[in-house]
Amino acid sequence: MASKPRPLDAGAEPATARAAALEARHGALSPQAVIAAALEEGFDGGLAAVSSFGADSAVLLHMVAEIDRNLPVIFLDTGKHFGETLDYRDALAADLGLTDIRVVRPDAVALERLDPKGVLHQTDTDGCCGVRKVEPMARGVEPFGAWLTGRKRFQAATRTALPVFETVGPRLRINPLARWTTADLADYMRRHHLRENPLVAYGYLSIGCFPCTRPVKPGEDARSGRWAGDAKTECGIHLPGLDRSLAGATQ
Repeated sequence: MASKPRPLDAGAEPATARAAALEARHGALSPQAVIAAALEEGFDGGLAAVSSFGADSAVLLHMVAEIDRNLPVIFLDTGKHFGETLDYRDALAADLGLTDIRVVRPDAVALERLDPKGVLHQTDTDGCCGVRKVEPMARGVEPFGAWLTGRKRFQAATRTALPVFETVGPRLRINPLARWTTADLADYMRRHHLRENPLVAYGYLSIGCFPCTRPVKPGEDARSGRWAGDAKTECGIHLPGLDRSLAGATQ
C-alpha cells in the first residue's frame, strides 16, 4: 500500500528543487520522452494522468496509452458535463485500450449543503467550481506523488509561462504538452487518426461544464468560451485552491 503523502507544508521545498531539476533535465524533450521520464522517476505514491476528455485530450491520452495503457487516468465528473463528453470519454478509452479510468465526483453531502438546487453557478462560479471541481480533484490526485495534465501555454494568458514540471505542495504536476501549438496538436490528431470530442465541430475549443461553456468566436483564445463575460479564467484545479484542498485531505 502506498504511504500517505505528507501535509503540504512538510515537503514543499524539496519538491520545488526536484521540479527544477527535472525541468532542466527533461523540460525541452518531446512530450513522449517527458512521459517516459516521469514513469521512470519513481514518485512516492506513483504517477497518474488527469484528463477532461475535452477538445484535444486524445493527444496526451494516446501518448500515455502508447507508453503504459495501465496508467491511472483521473476523470472529474462534475455532474454538469455535456452528454457528448461522457460518451466521448468511454469511446476514446476503448479506442486507446486504457484500462484504469478513475471517475471522481463531488461530495454528495457538500453538494446538498452548498448547491442543493444545482444552480450555484448562476450566482457564485468560484463556489460552484470549488465544490464540483477543486475538492473532488484534490481527492482524486491525493494518493499520487505526481500527475500528468494536458495544459498548453497557448491556451490562455494565465498559461504563457507554464513549465513542464511544477509543484503542488510536495507533489509534482507535469505538463508534457506545455510547448505544443494548435498546429502540433492538429497534426498529431490527424497522423494517428484520433477520435475528436464531437463538440469541437461546433466551435467548443475548451470544454467544461455545459452551463459555463460556449463556442469560441473567431480570433478568441481557446479558453475564451469558458465563463464568458466573467473575469474568471480558471476553475481552480490548477490554482492554489487545489493546494489548500490537498492540505485538508492530508491532515
